[in-house]
Amino acid sequence: MIPQDATPNEPASPSATPGGAPPTARRITVRYATEGGGSGPLTRGQDNMIRCIRSSAPEQINKESVWPVPDGTSVPSGLVALRLLVERHESLRTSFPAGPGPDGFPDRQVVHPAGRFAVAVVEAGSRSEAELNALASELGAKDVAVPVDLDAPPRVRFTLVAAGERLLRLIAVVCHAGADGAATAVLIQDWHALAAGKELPPVTAATPLQIAVAEQSPQGRRKSAAALRHWARVLTTGPQTVFADTRIVGPPRDHGALLVRSRTAADHLAAVCRRTAASPSVVLLAVFAALVAHRSGRRELVLSALSANRQRAALIDHVGTLAQDALILLDTEAADLDQLIGRAKSASLSAYWHSTLDAEQVWQLVEDAAHLRGARFGRQVVVNDLSLTIPAAVADAQPPPAADPELTVLPAPPLPVRLMFTILRITGSLDFVLVACPQVFDAEETESFARALRSVLEAAAEGPVLLAGLTAVLGPPGGDRAGEWRLIDGSWIDLAAVHDLLDTALGDHRLSLVEGKLVAEVTATSPGFGPADAHRAVIAALPGRDTAMAPHHYVVRHAAPEGERTEAGSGRAQDVVDRLSALT
Repeated sequence: MIPQDATPNEPASPSATPGGAPPTARRITVRYATEGGGSGPLTRGQDNMIRCIRSSAPEQINKESVWPVPDGTSVPSGLVALRLLVERHESLRTSFPAGPGPDGFPDRQVVHPAGRFAVAVVEAGSRSEAELNALASELGAKDVAVPVDLDAPPRVRFTLVAAGERLLRLIAVVCHAGADGAATAVLIQDWHALAAGKELPPVTAATPLQIAVAEQSPQGRRKSAAALRHWARVLTTGPQTVFADTRIVGPPRDHGALLVRSRTAADHLAAVCRRTAASPSVVLLAVFAALVAHRSGRRELVLSALSANRQRAALIDHVGTLAQDALILLDTEAADLDQLIGRAKSASLSAYWHSTLDAEQVWQLVEDAAHLRGARFGRQVVVNDLSLTIPAAVADAQPPPAADPELTVLPAPPLPVRLMFTILRITGSLDFVLVACPQVFDAEETESFARALRSVLEAAAEGPVLLAGLTAVLGPPGGDRAGEWRLIDGSWIDLAAVHDLLDTALGDHRLSLVEGKLVAEVTATSPGFGPADAHRAVIAALPGRDTAMAPHHYVVRHAAPEGERTEAGSGRAQDVVDRLSALT
């Protein structure tokens, strides 16, 4: 039986899956109607994610997951619960119509009080539990690669796997402009309660429209300006490149992913937290940073922390997207891990506070910093603490680890990172995923890093851990730096990569290192060609070259009938220097 607010629609495309015949599928249209609506400016997070959506593949932005289904849930009651969920949260009923500018970039959000959405219902047949899980994974993997239309709600797509009228699996693909990871956790909790027939109290968390108003207030603008100054300081002083390794030959690609689950590590983490009075997030950040610093041979690190704005209690239950990085500048020079935990707490709190900013200004800031320093910032080292955002129903549905630690190789997402540490669970079992670029960490090295993290936690549960002793758990400091590696402006730079960059951008050249500064000598290609032209050409060729750096000084020689003429300078544009000086 189909509820009154849902109507049958056209058949959906069938999909084959191993272990069973191709499932049959149909689509059901669900209508929703509720009070309220309205429009207003974009939130900072919406603006940021829409920019990412317009420049990235859907599977890098959309997030798919299998939501838990209460026992005994029918398809009709599941559809009713989905309708109630969409009616409950304004963010799901929000569209972002094209704006008036030449590129059509949206400049407002519109909340729709009424509308409709289609739900795909796939017939499970006689599949086993394992085959149902495989089918759900396959359906999610296919659907996540399909864009979610910005012009129309909802900001989520649903697929049901059912045996007749019995609902077995729910696959959701969430558009990141509508809900981030923490918001998705709220949606899962609400869905589970609604599908079980429970009544939910009214939503009290701020809506995206309310957050947009607060962000546009004088206080919100001051906070955004302060955040931009924080980012400018980090981007103009912190290291741009962390790892030095002869295997680095281009942008990060072909990543590996390792899921680690350990019950004893959770116990050790809890003991460290009790002993140091620090949160699990801070302790794990400090341990991870200590190991990265040891492995890279770098004292100072810049870490991108995702889910940053969720650290504020008032925003924990917000359903929307607050997806903006916190940029953590952390000096790891400390005698022991306890000292580093204290530094990590201070540095992360500052970064979290300065993580709500204008995305367009940040993107311009990144470009300006690259122009000034000659190296482009990228998310080389990333931390994503999801431990407070994964619902208990999801975590508890996982079987206990079969070993301690239990290591599982996972399909790796295509991410522009060198190393990413995602924390999934901290109580009962410490569950985390390491996503690593093989140009820096191969599979064996990734496993060694994971085991080292667990070993450090075990030792720290008993008392302070001397950081000088990390060699015992992770080997000697530094990676494979055979070749012409130099530490320049806080970053590991491969002079061979600089030569290749200059060959591409300028052709024949002479490169020298004078008092820690790169100096390039070139012959002019035209009478008007000077240091500014040379620097622009080099910066244009820089993307994808993590271990290269544009010269700090250019000497351009002009050969003319009346004699040789030389121009020299940094090539940096004064307007860029002035913009950054105003922020720093």
